[in-house]
Amino acid sequence: MKDLTEGKPGKLILAFALPIALGNIFQLCYSFADVWIVGNILGNNALAAVGSTSTLNDLIVGFLIGLTNGFAVITAQCFGAKKYEDMRQAVAHTLTLGLAVSIILTVFSTVFLIPILHALNIPDEHFSSAFAYSKIILLGMTFSMIYNICASVLRAVGDAVTPLIFLIISAVLNIILDFVLIKYTDFGVAGAAYATVISQIISAALCIVYIAVKYPMLRLKKQNFVFSAAVSKQLMSCGMSMGLMNSLVAFGTVALQSSINTFGTNIIVAHTAARKLTNFFMMPLGVLGMTMAAYCAQNYGAEKYSRIRSGVFKAVLYCWIWCAGLIVLIFTCAPAMLRMITSTDVAEIIDTGTLYLRINCILYCVTAVISVFRNSLQGVGVHKTPIVSSGIELVGKVAIVMFLAPKIGYMGIILSEPIVWVVMVIPLIIRLMRHPAMAKSSAA
Repeated sequence: MKDLTEGKPGKLILAFALPIALGNIFQLCYSFADVWIVGNILGNNALAAVGSTSTLNDLIVGFLIGLTNGFAVITAQCFGAKKYEDMRQAVAHTLTLGLAVSIILTVFSTVFLIPILHALNIPDEHFSSAFAYSKIILLGMTFSMIYNICASVLRAVGDAVTPLIFLIISAVLNIILDFVLIKYTDFGVAGAAYATVISQIISAALCIVYIAVKYPMLRLKKQNFVFSAAVSKQLMSCGMSMGLMNSLVAFGTVALQSSINTFGTNIIVAHTAARKLTNFFMMPLGVLGMTMAAYCAQNYGAEKYSRIRSGVFKAVLYCWIWCAGLIVLIFTCAPAMLRMITSTDVAEIIDTGTLYLRINCILYCVTAVISVFRNSLQGVGVHKTPIVSSGIELVGKVAIVMFLAPKIGYMGIILSEPIVWVVMVIPLIIRLMRHPAMAKSSAA
């Protein structure tokens, strides 16, 4: 466990963020392994089938991750305030509520999967493969939820290293299973989905056993599970806020994907590869955002407001340094990176993906502020403004799909995110700068 209310904020933030970043890199290996192995062994049509549904899977998984991170904010506040019995009660309710939500979503998403895929405009030649891949991933959602609950609780009490270790094991296993199940079985793209689910089951099991053995403070008793309406309301308020924040963003991306799927296989492949790279490039921004949620929550619980202000500005600075390096990398190496991921030299794919990356990277600095500010707001108990900001993103992307993409084609998709980023950051800046935790000083 690590207390984030003591020590130099900048050093603490980086030390806490590093294992989360490494964990996210290995988690992205799931996606990169799917793309690279599917593309190499099964070809571009199979890759397009996986890519055409990736935003749907990201939508649901993103909601669950946001939900667990929101629950963990309450755990972190209790930990920072040294209210350990309240902390255990929050963890127990997190398990109960998290599992209930994941089961409900699993049933709903699998029952309505076919009409959902039709709404995404999945091409007929990709439909059966896309259905098989998505159904397996969605059926394994609960195991992903269990891992994310455990990981978020550990991070809430300052341990970001343990989830990393188990995720590395899971990622390596996923890559091995990807290759074996796709190359040596007749599963096709379903093999990649089975590999992901099996790996998630193992990482979840390892986390549960480790917490039970190594963290006496987190060992739950029967009385911790006694239903409390007040605790449940507090958890759901914060959890749904972060879950909706993530899902509104993903809904916007799903809207874009429904338009992208009408542009043909080459554009789908180009966008899939460019988005995989974008996810990797933006990963440190998301990591620092997650770090700030835990950091601000602990310090808010301890009423150390000056540390919150200092931490927020340092996190933004670190993000901007990263963004500057990305601009140089993308403008020099984007085509080579796209060729490596897609294993193709088709000019339309490489040129389209490169154009997407080069235009978007110019405003990555805005996404840095978005990530840090909206997670910091969650940490200090502000839940509405991040949802409003994410709602702006959803509305903006849907509007662009309806009015801009039909007029200028895929260029409308490329321009959509930079335009929306600039608008959605405004309410976040105004709300956080007006929050007492950012203006009120206290002893560090």
